[in-house]
Amino acid sequence: MSETHEPRVFLVGAGPGAPGLLTLRAVELLASADIVIYDQLVPRRLLDFANPKAETVCVRELPGNHPDKYPHIHNMLIDNARAGKRVVRLKGGDPLIFGRGGEEAETLRAAGIPYEIVPGVTAALAAAAFLDLPLTHRNYSSAVALVTGHELPTKPGNRLDWKALAQFPGTLAIYMGIARLPLLVDQLVKHGRDPESPAAIVERVSTGDMRTVAATLGTLDDARRNAGLESPGLILIGEAVGRRVEQSWFQQRPLFGQRVLVTRPRHQAEAMIRRLEVLGAVPYQLPTVEIREPENPAAVDTALTQIRNGEWDWLVFSSANGVHSLIKHHLAQGRDVRDFAQVKFATVGPKTAAALKEYHLQPDLVPPAKFSAEHLAEHLGPHVQGKRVLLARGKQGRPVLAEQLAKVATVSEVVVYEQADAIEGQHEVFDALRRGEIRYVTLTSPNIARALAKLFDDTIRGRVERGEIRLVAISPLTAAALDEFGLAPAAVAAEATTDGLIAELIRLTKERGDDH
Repeated sequence: MSETHEPRVFLVGAGPGAPGLLTLRAVELLASADIVIYDQLVPRRLLDFANPKAETVCVRELPGNHPDKYPHIHNMLIDNARAGKRVVRLKGGDPLIFGRGGEEAETLRAAGIPYEIVPGVTAALAAAAFLDLPLTHRNYSSAVALVTGHELPTKPGNRLDWKALAQFPGTLAIYMGIARLPLLVDQLVKHGRDPESPAAIVERVSTGDMRTVAATLGTLDDARRNAGLESPGLILIGEAVGRRVEQSWFQQRPLFGQRVLVTRPRHQAEAMIRRLEVLGAVPYQLPTVEIREPENPAAVDTALTQIRNGEWDWLVFSSANGVHSLIKHHLAQGRDVRDFAQVKFATVGPKTAAALKEYHLQPDLVPPAKFSAEHLAEHLGPHVQGKRVLLARGKQGRPVLAEQLAKVATVSEVVVYEQADAIEGQHEVFDALRRGEIRYVTLTSPNIARALAKLFDDTIRGRVERGEIRLVAISPLTAAALDEFGLAPAAVAAEATTDGLIAELIRLTKERGDDH
């Protein structure tokens, strides 16, 4: 080992695919990594947790076929560690269960590179949980065997004992065995396993893409072919497998299997994507606009100085972006939130209020029920008569709030952020829209709706018009922006919040009986 005991390489289990099944340690290490080297089967979604400045390398990009890549992986781990980088080797499932983590650890030990191994949820355990399928059951199975379905032909020592496996008194969980399924079934039956034994196959376990088929051992391959399941997948065999329910708790989630496009700016999308994942959806991400510094930051400095000097009675925010942009600008100057002690706050809705609370500031007014500039002006008007009101907004914001409040108060505006289109290079998502793979497109502002709609080609527009792609708008104003392009939303949220938008997705799914 090297002179320091501080690990430079981290062999990290990514779990079966669902971001919520990453361990806290895995998330910590991803956030601090200089380079992430990840397996082909690790969902790119998990890289959202990585340090934005980290280099990311998929092993698929390395030279050679699958067996030829490992010397390159080993060299990359060693070279980056010796260069002083913090290296995360992100591996599907658990690093030490059919993940070649042991080989990588041996290589690092031989090179004197300190390392740490972080366990992950392996596919068999995830399959049991997400299928409501017990691997053990006091009446049927008292043991579990994790078995490879693709044994190394040149493996030294004992090979799999199919006779022992056929007579194993418990559940068999066979990894990497789909391509050799007929041979595996033949060996088990040949050595005494009952062809009527309950069996199942599951692929993409723990995600909204999860698919499964149940059959007997003898009919499993035919059932797999009829269902169209392909590698990779996990094979489960045993009496306890027969205890699985028709639809698991996860398959009963209201958005299970629904493909939903999230178009929010990247920094705002994570919470919505996570909600969709928990509800069983398959989220796609397309940051349609990005938030940028205003063209005139000096105007923001002037406004902040005026707030400190008590020149404004009310500070009004019409979006969470406005809150974050203004207060982060203020804090970056070495100031703190005590400078806002003399001003009262109003926000357009609860999400904007929540953004304010992140800085330990409490709004003095949040209008109930409807969350729009018109509604805010109506409720705020009686409180600001004869007062001085500063509106912190985006450059593309509507003038209605300023116009309404100016009837009763002295009003000024400061642009604290700008929005710019951010769709360039997102070809994969548009290809998925053209193929009809995405069922719902969520639109959370008029600017987002316009930025996306103007890039819809005839194929995508046709799918929208036929109802194959359903646009879901967060508000009537967002729906009106679609109308500018001759498009109509399938639904408009009753409440202009993320919760309202998701509630509308669930309603549409139930009403239309969407399949998965």
